Amino acid sequence: MQNIQKTLEDYYLRLQAHPKYLQVMTLPTLQRWGVLAGLFLASQILVFGSLYLIFGKIVVIGFLASVLAGCATGVGALPALFFKDISERLFNSLLGAAAGVMLAATAFSLLVPGMEYGEQVWPGKGLWIVSAGMLIGALFLHFADSRLPHLHFDSVSDHSLDSLQKISLFIIAITIHNFPEGMSVGVSFGSGDLNNGLVLSIAIALQNLPEGLAVALPLVGLGYDKWKAVGIATLTGLVEPVGGLLGITMVTLFSSILPIAMGFAAGAMLFVISEEIIPETHAKGRSRIATFSLMFGFIIMMVLDRLLV
Repeated sequence: MQNIQKTLEDYYLRLQAHPKYLQVMTLPTLQRWGVLAGLFLASQILVFGSLYLIFGKIVVIGFLASVLAGCATGVGALPALFFKDISERLFNSLLGAAAGVMLAATAFSLLVPGMEYGEQVWPGKGLWIVSAGMLIGALFLHFADSRLPHLHFDSVSDHSLDSLQKISLFIIAITIHNFPEGMSVGVSFGSGDLNNGLVLSIAIALQNLPEGLAVALPLVGLGYDKWKAVGIATLTGLVEPVGGLLGITMVTLFSSILPIAMGFAAGAMLFVISEEIIPETHAKGRSRIATFSLMFGFIIMMVLDRLLV
């Protein structure tokens, strides 16, 4: 963990010492933000243009959806600009709703279409192919959980994130779990069903809102600049486009692996729900409101899935 922090700090110090960076930072505020906005726009044109030329429109749309879903983490962190803390009751209600949204998205946008595609590719074996993918996805998250140091959501509810090192470990946990979520969006778009991909990207975006808040609030509580805390929360979500791009290009180039890829994404998401979110919402006897919030989130995504068909 210390090696990771040291590496990031070294890169940040190098960036601050770079002549071009210093030149931009000395510009008047409006010019500085104009330059940064121009560089960002140019990079996006380069990225999306390259994806369109190499893979086509569907990959561009899927990648953009995963970017927007990842940015929802930053949107969820915005209340940290005004509050240093929120009630446990409200936080667990948000997490419960997020779990319901993810469960519905996993069932209707990954498992059901995954089995349908599996039957097309391997007649009579679609169910087993998707089931194998689910186990592989869960094992992937299990080993990532075991090998990488991090803290879990219950650390937030116990108010134990009282040091930068603990917060860093929690941020790593959020980042680990955002990767398969982004991959699920990419895989869904890679199936060629834009409506299905849209529903799943909305579900992931809704689920990212409380995660962003969970990252930003402890940082603000430690005295971090509020905007910097929101920025860090946003960065944890921007690993999702990486997973999204991997998922969509993989199934676009190798369509036969689509069923197992959808199962993999579903298994990874179910692992996160069962291992992280639901245990946190049921801690300390606060389960009833979280249970109804989960059902409410599930119903919202179920209705949304039907309306966009």
